[in-house]
Amino acid sequence: MVRVVDHNQRRDMILSASINAYINSATPVSSEALAQDFDLSSATVRNIFAELEESGYLTHPYTSAGRIPTDKGYRYYVDFLMSQIELLDNEKKAVINEYRSKIERLEDILEKTSEIISRITHYAGIVSLLEWEEKFFYKGLSYILEQPEFKNAEKICFLVKMIEEKKKLLDIINRDFKEPTKVYIGSEMECPEIGDCSLVISTYHRGRKKNGRLAVLGPRRMNYKHIIPALEFISQVVSDILTEL
Repeated sequence: MVRVVDHNQRRDMILSASINAYINSATPVSSEALAQDFDLSSATVRNIFAELEESGYLTHPYTSAGRIPTDKGYRYYVDFLMSQIELLDNEKKAVINEYRSKIERLEDILEKTSEIISRITHYAGIVSLLEWEEKFFYKGLSYILEQPEFKNAEKICFLVKMIEEKKKLLDIINRDFKEPTKVYIGSEMECPEIGDCSLVISTYHRGRKKNGRLAVLGPRRMNYKHIIPALEFISQVVSDILTEL
């Protein structure tokens, strides 16, 4: 019996698997690493890699290296290939338990929220209030600096400067968007200083009023399928708490 192969579907599966592998390992992904999982030859995977590279979804950092995703590759992955994972019950309980102690001041709640985002995602958590100019709370910068992409001293300086100066980062976080969660990947932020980062943003509310934004700042190689549902859940919890104030 002849096996019918949907080439586009197989190409998408190879792209998704290569991005997942790179997110987990931070090292270029070889054709040999994926061939066995898909019951394909290394040569077949290399041919698919070549197609994906020609289309702009993958690239290779040096000759004969494995592939790594481009911004375009991550965007296609987030928009079409990624299956968001459900937050585990213990993760949800951990978030809710963080707010058990009575906090009545708005600033204390927002500062606490930046800590929670950072702890749950293992990246930098940022919380802004739309009516505050050039002010936000952030925690977890050290998580980003631990990532292999940020061993370069110049990149570290750019990143720290962006957070300390605040305005450029706030301008990105406070842009209008209609989706529940907005994801900016690398160059999409139009800010070269943090071109190696991605930013996931969600809105929190107090009643019907949009109060501000929650954000996760991390490497482009962040675990989007966990970060997005985590941030959306935290936004929901914060909105509920603020409504009760």
